[in-house]
Amino acid sequence: MNNKQVNIIQLIIATVVVLCGVALLFVGIKYDPAGQIHDSVLVAFGEAATFAGSIIGIDYHYKNRAK
Repeated sequence: MNNKQVNIIQLIIATVVVLCGVALLFVGIKYDPAGQIHDSVLVAFGEAATFAGSIIGIDYHYKNRAK
């Protein structure tokens, strides 16, 4: 796998993680829990996923900035 393919995969993963995190944030705030997962757990995981995706995206940005 060359460097360009790794960068594309990293960008895709960052985008997916951020979108899933944001979706979980909205779901955790909007809907009452139907099962045993409390809405605060969904919100906390959504925040963590959004943060992780943004860190991956920032890493991608600064790796490719000098090129």
